[in-house]
Amino acid sequence: MEILHISAECYPVAKVGGLADVVGALPKYQNKIGHIAKVVVPAYETKFVRENEFDVAYDAWANYGNNHFQFRVLKEKTNKLGFDLYIIHIQGLTDRPNVYGYQDDTERFVAFQIAVLDWIVQWEHRPDVIHCHDHHTGLIPFMVSNSIKYTPIRTVPTVLTIHNAQYQGQFGWEKLYYIPAFDLWKGGLLGWDDAINPLASAIKCAWKVTTVSPSYLGEMMGNARGLESLLRQESWKSVGILNGIDTEVWDPETDPMLVKSYNLKTIEAGKLANKKALCDVFQLDSSKPLFTFIGRLVDEKGADLLPDIFNTALQQHGDNINVLVLGSGDNWVEGRLNQLKDIFRGKYNAYIGYNEQVSHEMYAAADFLLMPSRVEPCGLNQLYALRYGTVPIVRRVGGLKDTVIDIGDGGFGICHDQTSIWDVTQAINRAVELHKNKKAFKAVRKTMMKIDHSWDKAALNYIELYQILK
Repeated sequence: MEILHISAECYPVAKVGGLADVVGALPKYQNKIGHIAKVVVPAYETKFVRENEFDVAYDAWANYGNNHFQFRVLKEKTNKLGFDLYIIHIQGLTDRPNVYGYQDDTERFVAFQIAVLDWIVQWEHRPDVIHCHDHHTGLIPFMVSNSIKYTPIRTVPTVLTIHNAQYQGQFGWEKLYYIPAFDLWKGGLLGWDDAINPLASAIKCAWKVTTVSPSYLGEMMGNARGLESLLRQESWKSVGILNGIDTEVWDPETDPMLVKSYNLKTIEAGKLANKKALCDVFQLDSSKPLFTFIGRLVDEKGADLLPDIFNTALQQHGDNINVLVLGSGDNWVEGRLNQLKDIFRGKYNAYIGYNEQVSHEMYAAADFLLMPSRVEPCGLNQLYALRYGTVPIVRRVGGLKDTVIDIGDGGFGICHDQTSIWDVTQAINRAVELHKNKKAFKAVRKTMMKIDHSWDKAALNYIELYQILK
């Protein structure tokens, strides 16, 4: 089968969150099992785009409403990512350093989607599946099914994967004219709650809808920022497929970003060497258990509670723990996390921002990873932690519930039920006790590292889903 993945993010081309990791790995694993998976993303002004060579695959003009724009489809020359990568260059719209955060994001992503379909519709053949990821590509299922200019590809199945239903891309009806001409009586397929809602439209129009874990699919029926009833209505065509991780990128035995590589047999020495190196950089004591948080500093991750959680835990445990944070997001949270540096010097530190190298170093060095999420569709961080022998401390929600079993239930993680200061600090207390029991702690680490969370199974699950649509 030929599968075309369309997304706003793809690691290492452009990354904001887990969406990029999924789109950068799933196609590679689909190719490994004998299919032809390709990826299309906007041509941002990123390091990857600047440093790699591209051929022009297509060059044309398009329009949304009265606005005309020229676009180029550029193909990466060497297939270095394990799949054909195409980027869509639209001068003044896609060629910016950031993926999101501009006032004209609606125009940027509508133009991107139109350019992609204008390119596909002139192919001499048809892809077997168009796989759309999140709301940034959510208008594609509607346009494929209903826009007159895309009639030649109307029979191509479209699949939507919802990575996070909290973000839906709504915009006003006054911009309806952006969308290529269609029978206006079908306009209801675009709308939800008095606005054009790309995510809602994709849920209505895609042939199949997937989410990134079985538990998250169930949770969305009761909590999806207003789309609950729609998701229940369309549940007949929806399925939860648990994400995997790219075990070639995330492998402590081959990871070039680590001070010392390690495997199941050498885990103790390997993690200690990485811990010492990281603690030297951040002025922490490598002889103490190291608790970490890696991720966006936003409410859905429970980050607003982190300053109080760390303040409480560090006061309770005195000189017996270290804490290190990597992330960015809410300015207020960033400020409070920075303030703790002076209060708990030598026991706590924070890197405000995102750094791929530091994240790999932290997974390798840490003893525990905190994920007190309010919403976690799948979560990849806990899977990276397991791969690197770092015990995840997670709330029982979404994909965290599907992938982490509590040590009290014979598992390998520490779980709690609420995103609250009390619940998380109690979980930290349990972690400290586990760390004191060296024999049990080593056994848990080895159990974690044996778990296979590669993309192999998930890639096959997606292929089976596509084949139903043929």
